[in-house]
Amino acid sequence: MTNDVETRMQIMGEIEEALGGGPSVVVATVVTGGELGLTVGAKLLVHRDGSTLGSIDGKDVDATVAAAGVEAYEAFPRVPAQTLWVRSEGGAVSRRSQSRPGDAQLLLELFEAPARLLIVGGGHVGLSIARIGAIVGFSIAVLDDRPEFANPERFPMAEEVMCGDIAEELQGTRIDNTTYIVLVSRGHMQDALALRHTVSRGPAYLGMIGSRRRTATVLQQLRDEGYSGDDLAKVHTPIGLDINAETPEEIALAILAEIVLLRKGGTGRMLSTITSRRAAEAT
Repeated sequence: MTNDVETRMQIMGEIEEALGGGPSVVVATVVTGGELGLTVGAKLLVHRDGSTLGSIDGKDVDATVAAAGVEAYEAFPRVPAQTLWVRSEGGAVSRRSQSRPGDAQLLLELFEAPARLLIVGGGHVGLSIARIGAIVGFSIAVLDDRPEFANPERFPMAEEVMCGDIAEELQGTRIDNTTYIVLVSRGHMQDALALRHTVSRGPAYLGMIGSRRRTATVLQQLRDEGYSGDDLAKVHTPIGLDINAETPEEIALAILAEIVLLRKGGTGRMLSTITSRRAAEAT
């Protein structure tokens, strides 16, 4: 089955909208038709709710691919592109080792805007996080209740700078599984307030700066208030990788390293030690 010109234009329009900050979309494209005889280049766009645009075969394959597309939205670490092998007897696999001769091969792509890094706290550490975060490709949003710490002049790299009541601002801002939140405010009262309005909303990452004693106090306070223990267990604290960081810039580097590690997948180990281990195993 092929897609008509109007459908292809609609698909391209939704891809452009997604990359510009609109709802994410997953698009499957036939690479090889296999025994199913699928038309090379045919596309199926899958929305987060499982609804589709376009078609690959109009029936069973569309349903199989749509199910895989929905799963791609929730994959973590994020997988922007993967290969899907669809079998003639039904079903699909995403590992080459499980594929068979004659399987149709599809490219499954996730299109979404750059991940959003929401920084609650515009002090020295927050500023350093924003600078490094922008360099590694995050869309930056900053929130502080102090005008001198939350303004476009201080954060020229940010796409959004919010100054106002922390609870009200957080309640009105988008938080989903593409949002990475770091709480680096000036005290545990502000951190607790921010946690109340973020911890149950499904962010990709939620980390809070501070000593173990301070952060444990904040988390226990929210447990006592009835917040979900499962949600609170997902809060990263103390925040960042252990690189013995001391300066605001080093602390920011440690925090961003943890976020990138979780987003992209990795071990956090030095590559030289991994290379040495692999070389030893190969001998």
